[in-house]
Amino acid sequence: MPTNTKPDRPLWTEEFSVYAPEDKFVLRRQFSKFLVLTSFGMLAGNVWILFRSFLGRSNPKYAAKEIGLASQLQRGDVRLFNYPTNNDPCIMVRTRSGKLAAYSQKCTHLSCAVYYSKNENRLECPCHEGFFSAEDGTVLQGPPPRPLPLIQIEQRGNQLFAIGVVENREKS
Repeated sequence: MPTNTKPDRPLWTEEFSVYAPEDKFVLRRQFSKFLVLTSFGMLAGNVWILFRSFLGRSNPKYAAKEIGLASQLQRGDVRLFNYPTNNDPCIMVRTRSGKLAAYSQKCTHLSCAVYYSKNENRLECPCHEGFFSAEDGTVLQGPPPRPLPLIQIEQRGNQLFAIGVVENREKS
């Protein structure tokens, strides 16, 4: 006759122990079950993130927005505007060479507002001394990891329109 040290008890007591002193250690089976279920949950979460990133890769369409008159900007002048939404600050500069260039005003390091330094002909981030070229938005110095997002501008007569955003530009 087999000896059973535990009295016969209902099945639910295996999951909810009433014999705490006997079950104070985690069994290998319970630990393995926990690891498998946790790993499955993490896998499902990563698959969901991957799926959402593939859905988000389509190129967004931006509506054209009037941002000013070309004749109002002389060399070294700046115009601030919001594009594509009212929560997206942008900066447009007529550089020393006469070129019109527009960028997101958020630094690519920590999203501090950049401003145009006329004397240096560059965009400067005052938070951590990051500098960007006013001609093409590339990083000149500092911690910013990538160029400023470019706002595409179209000139129709004397009117200037923002028509798109180029987010992920390669470093030049």
